Amino acid sequence: MIPKSKRAVVQAVALLSTASWAFAQSPEMRPPERHAWADASLSPDARADMVIERMTLDEKIQLVHGMGWESIFDPPQAGPGVRALQPWAFIPGIPRLGVPDLQISDSVLGVTGSGGKSRYATAFPSAEAEASSWDLALAAETGSTIATEMRAHGLNMSLGSGVNLTREPRTGRTFEYKGEDPILVGLMVREELKAARAQGLIVGIKHYAVNDQDGGRMFVNSVLDERSMRESDLLPFEIALRNSDIGAVMCSYNKINGIYACENQHLLSDLLKKEFGFKGFVISDWGATHSTVPAALAGLDMEMPGDDFFGTALKYAVERGDIPLARLNDMVHRILRTAFASGVVDSPPQPYVVDVFRGFEAAQKVEEKGAVLLKNTDRQLPLKASTIRSIAVIGGHADAGVLSGGGSSQVSPAGDNPVPPPPITEQNILGPSESVYHRSVPLKGIAAKVPGASVKFDAGIDIASAVALARASQLAIVFAVQNASEGEDLPNLSLSDNQDALIEAVATANPHTIVVLETGGPVTMPWIGKVSAVLEAWFPGIRGSEAIANILFGDVNPSGKLPLTFPRSEADLPHPKLNRQPARAAARSVATASEPSRFVVGDVPARPGFLTNTTPFDAVYDEGLRVGYKWYDAEKKQPLFPFGFGLSYTTYAYSGLKAEPGKGLTVTFDVKNTGDRAGEETAQVYLTLPASAGEPPRRLVGWSKVALGPGEQKSVKVDVEPLFLSVFRVDRDAWEIVTGDYKVWAGPSSRELPLSATVQLSGK
Repeated sequence: MIPKSKRAVVQAVALLSTASWAFAQSPEMRPPERHAWADASLSPDARADMVIERMTLDEKIQLVHGMGWESIFDPPQAGPGVRALQPWAFIPGIPRLGVPDLQISDSVLGVTGSGGKSRYATAFPSAEAEASSWDLALAAETGSTIATEMRAHGLNMSLGSGVNLTREPRTGRTFEYKGEDPILVGLMVREELKAARAQGLIVGIKHYAVNDQDGGRMFVNSVLDERSMRESDLLPFEIALRNSDIGAVMCSYNKINGIYACENQHLLSDLLKKEFGFKGFVISDWGATHSTVPAALAGLDMEMPGDDFFGTALKYAVERGDIPLARLNDMVHRILRTAFASGVVDSPPQPYVVDVFRGFEAAQKVEEKGAVLLKNTDRQLPLKASTIRSIAVIGGHADAGVLSGGGSSQVSPAGDNPVPPPPITEQNILGPSESVYHRSVPLKGIAAKVPGASVKFDAGIDIASAVALARASQLAIVFAVQNASEGEDLPNLSLSDNQDALIEAVATANPHTIVVLETGGPVTMPWIGKVSAVLEAWFPGIRGSEAIANILFGDVNPSGKLPLTFPRSEADLPHPKLNRQPARAAARSVATASEPSRFVVGDVPARPGFLTNTTPFDAVYDEGLRVGYKWYDAEKKQPLFPFGFGLSYTTYAYSGLKAEPGKGLTVTFDVKNTGDRAGEETAQVYLTLPASAGEPPRRLVGWSKVALGPGEQKSVKVDVEPLFLSVFRVDRDAWEIVTGDYKVWAGPSSRELPLSATVQLSGK
């Protein structure tokens, strides 16, 4: 007889076994039959085609759209949707054929929203911080860490990295992107996503394309000539797609030259799928699908998150012959082929507890390598703990945490937001744009470095109170913040809430004032002449406090370099006022009687919370090729801080530049650490093309991140790809290297280039 104490255990096991058997017998969840396409030795294309042969029309339609807008506020209680970790980012699979569900999540700065706020994910610093490292290995480590956490959450598809250039620094999503140069952005993204892909995920990139403003994004028409588009906004996508086996590209909300991005045949089919050789599928941004027939024929493969156009309407269009069955099969083939190629079919994610310690280490490393020291008068930094008696820490909620960016890339703060925003409502489905902080407390990080000193905090709301504390302290550290969020643009580049006046007053009271900026992009600094040091920390992530303290006190030598230009004022921007011009022509309406939409404003299917501007307008990017530093060079404008700039606690010297043509261009030179401590220097190479090319004065063509001990010298080699030497000839629809003399430059930033040489290249 089984003892009573063990009887309950046996009964429980029996019940679990019965439940498992019943679960397996459910028609929907019964394990799939063994099919020929389960053979992993077959090519992904062959396996996809074999599955398609067995699919019904309804099953094909099921794979090309989301669960519907209602799932955001009314999660499904029955059917395939109950398997969804995030119903608004879910494609139900086909169990009878072994096709897995697509469990999708944003992942620009870490895994967002999976399973609700109770599921922890590492909050990484903003994308600018990663880009400021100019470190390809760090980009790969970031991608690998985030992808590993996605699998731990049970997710199998990442919406990936943002690839849009910073044409407009006031856009609310600058913090999600990696700067203003297409080569820097493209190479960093490529390494990040290759590493993510290696973890067995479907990995994507966004927002394709010319999605350079976020306010009014549903209604803006981005106007840009073809050459400028190929050499700037589209180039990082082209670079990132090379050898990365990316599975998905998200098309954006905006129009490009009058045609919506998600029904733009030139962008989706002619360039992306044919010229760039993209084998994956095109997924719409959430609510960016505007038609059935035009979008499908142009190259859109999946509508998210609803089914207004790619649900019943698509089925009817195929049955009527408006859309060939072959095109629907191609859509499904691209999705299935990507699922097989990524490994999510043969090795699906198995949820487990996230390795928080790995995430802490990776996030802190990004911040330590990506924070940029902008000013350091009289070697104010690094601080010497043994000489410090008192510190005033002022502003920026430095007693509570570090700021993060808002919107779909927002990683849920561990322990919830210490500075709570208003609750999410049906009118604000992306989350409120109010500040969200992570519980990494700068006040604690600083105090830990000087256990014998007095470290006091003032919120900075009452300037007189802050000044009194600063005057009574040996030094003052002001934390200044600039909130930024998806769905809106900043009104200007000034710090909000009277922070400029606060910094000015504190610096007047105490000449040893250090400013730590937690911003989503560049800011103006009318007080720059009065403070002794400025550290751009960006949005510093879950270990921001520890990283910032390590830099301030010299445990880490800062090595970050700006991935975008800091202007002196908005007057120096290509568009001093936000680029919103009256629409040149009425937009074409794509909704028809056969393609109904329940939410329509003008010609645009609209959703609660997505409407930040309901009047169509043009954003005319007439600066063309002159993006970022290229604009300032061409216009001979002096920026506040130039692209590529960043100080160190040591110094470097450059010498011996040589440039040799070959398949592309090989550039060599020496860099020496002339200071008394070890550091990392990002040695940058720029190129001036022949005048006949009609290019801006200089373009970045490569760089090398080199670690040097005190007094150490190393030879640096930068191999420049032929594409980076080329211009796009619209009349020939081809890239071309112009014959002539090219001036090669090398140095620590775009405006400090002590070395130069001239080399002649033959056109090809």
